Amino acid sequence: MTSAGAETLLASIPSPAEGVWYLGPIPLRAYALCIIAGIFIAVWVGQKRWVDRGGDRALIGDVAIWAVPFGIVGGRLYHVISSPDAYFGPDGEPLKAFAVWEGGLGIWGAIALGAVGAWIACRRAGVPLPPVADALAPAIALAQAAGRWGNWFNQELFGGPTTLPWGLQIDPDHRPPGFEEVATYHATFLYESLWNIGVALLVVWADRRFRLGHGRAFAVYVAAYTVGRGWIEYLRIDPAEEVLGLRLNVWVSIVVFLAAVAYIVISARLRPGREAPETLGIASSRAAFDPTADDEHVGSDADPSADGAPADDSVER
Repeated sequence: MTSAGAETLLASIPSPAEGVWYLGPIPLRAYALCIIAGIFIAVWVGQKRWVDRGGDRALIGDVAIWAVPFGIVGGRLYHVISSPDAYFGPDGEPLKAFAVWEGGLGIWGAIALGAVGAWIACRRAGVPLPPVADALAPAIALAQAAGRWGNWFNQELFGGPTTLPWGLQIDPDHRPPGFEEVATYHATFLYESLWNIGVALLVVWADRRFRLGHGRAFAVYVAAYTVGRGWIEYLRIDPAEEVLGLRLNVWVSIVVFLAAVAYIVISARLRPGREAPETLGIASSRAAFDPTADDEHVGSDADPSADGAPADDSVER
C-alpha cells in the first residue's frame, strides 16, 4: 500500500471485524441488537412525551406491542419489493426474503404498517392516533438513529468512494463489483444516524415552540427525515430500482415530503392548536387494558348521588 493509501486508512472509520457473536449455539446479531436498542429508546422517549401531554404512560408500551411486529413485516415487504433481484432475480434466493436477521428493512414500509399496528392499539384503548404519533415522532427518529448502526456491522448500504477523513473502510468481501480496489466509502449509515438525531431535536423544538397537535409533529418528523434521506440515498451505490434515472427511494422521499408539508399546512388551518388532555380518552385507555382502573370513580359518573349528595326528587319521573 502506498503512503498516501496508508494515510487515507489512518484517517478513516474502520468497519467491525464481525457482526455476529455466539452465545453457545445461539447467534447474537449486531443488526438485530441495534434494532432492539432502537425500540427500547423509542418506547422510553415516547412514554415521557406522552405523559407530558397528559397521557397514560402504559399506553405507549401497548402501542409498541402492536406497532413493532407490524413495522418489521412492513419494512421487510418494502425492502423485498423495492430490491426484488436479490430474491427473485436470476441468481436470487426466494427463501432469503424471510431472513430479516441478515438486514434489509425499508423505513417506508415499516412506518406505514407500523402505523396500522399503532392505530389498532389506539383504537382498542379509545385514544386517537394523531396525538400518540406526535408524542412518538422524535422517539421514532432516535430509534432509526440507533438502528442504522446495524448497517455498519453488516458493512452494507454505504455510499460511493471517498478520501474524506471520515470515509468508511469496507472489507474486500463487501465491496460491490467495479470497486474491488477502493478501500473507503461514504459512511451513509453515520450520516443518516446523525441526521435522525437532528430531526428528533428539531421536532422537540418545533413541538414546544408552536405547540403542534393533530399529527403535525409527526408530519414535521416525516418532512425533515425525507430531506435527509433524499440526499443520503443519492450517495449510495448499492443496487436499487430506478425511475427516470433516480433511485426509487429518492422519488418516495420527494412524494412523502410534499405530502407531509401539505398535511402541516392544511391541518394547521382546519384544526389549529393542540389537543387538550381531556380529549385524549385517557380514562378509556386505562380501562381498555385494566378493566379495574378508576372503579372508584364509576359510581360518581353514573349516579349523581354517589358522592353523598342527596338525589334531586324534583326530576320528572
